[in-house]
Amino acid sequence: MNRGRTSLRWVSSSFGMVIAALSVLSAQTSSPDRLLVLLRDASALAIVDPETRMVLGRVPTGRDPHEVTASADGRYAFVTSMVDGISVIDIAAQEEIRRVNPGPGSRPHDVLFAEGKVYFTIEGYKSIGRYDPSTNEIDWTLGIGQDGTHMLVLDPDTNTMFMPNTRSNTVTMVENIVAGPAGSQLTVIPVPGELPEGIDLSPDGQELWTATRNDGGVSIIDVASRRVVQTLNLGMQDANRLKFTPDGRVLIIDGEAASLVVMNAATREEIKRITLDQVDTGDGAVLVAPDGTHAYLGLRAADRVAVIDLTTLEVTYEMPMGDGSGPGCMYWVRGG
Repeated sequence: MNRGRTSLRWVSSSFGMVIAALSVLSAQTSSPDRLLVLLRDASALAIVDPETRMVLGRVPTGRDPHEVTASADGRYAFVTSMVDGISVIDIAAQEEIRRVNPGPGSRPHDVLFAEGKVYFTIEGYKSIGRYDPSTNEIDWTLGIGQDGTHMLVLDPDTNTMFMPNTRSNTVTMVENIVAGPAGSQLTVIPVPGELPEGIDLSPDGQELWTATRNDGGVSIIDVASRRVVQTLNLGMQDANRLKFTPDGRVLIIDGEAASLVVMNAATREEIKRITLDQVDTGDGAVLVAPDGTHAYLGLRAADRVAVIDLTTLEVTYEMPMGDGSGPGCMYWVRGG
């Protein structure tokens, strides 16, 4: 009887050691989160450890890179240059492995990864396109027919994509985007403000907010009715980027005023204006961490990224990106 109990204890102990070893192995093989920061003035992509806030490496890109996204598995980054096309970057190897050329004068600006494909705006052709990394081919383009098709926002639940057209003062809504040109339905929504650029979809998918850069306001579009239902005059000087937080607040970066405007989306009330510096931050950018605890602001003219605690609404840290780097758009790569 004692021998049986001893054997049972040995088996239990051995099983526990196996589980512990597997846990350690899993922890060792899991990939950490990474923060990708475009360095517009340096024409490079910075790969940052968001825990230590250290720059792990820089990868040269096309000239004056504007936007960045990454594949769902975190292996590849895709960077648009309005001059040189789309750079495909191996994040772990920290090197550009391919350059995609949409055509002369195409001027690709924004880029978005969904369901294994890369969607991008083609300002020079008044279009958007889709690139398949597995075949290294642009498998379709879709004419939008508006001037300055600039940013992309996707509602994955409804396969609907939205894009502001800066020089036409409109927003285009593309339903059934996965069907491509043959099966998609386009709706053009006029925006009363001037130069819509910063844009994002509410967490519930019911409202689309776009900051109108030349008049300091925000237009709110009801997605169901496909029309602007409210405009907000916030007196901003140069609002070029806008993002929702998971809890329903809206962050709008006002580059010329060097501030971040925080709004309550439900009440339309301003919560706070966070002063970033005493100088113009240039063409800024804002990114909300996936867990909703922090926001990251790319301050181009200040050559740094500011980290904001979304509980206290205070700047808690600033990450220097190097003199002359000009940090802009950012993207969060989830580890696994």
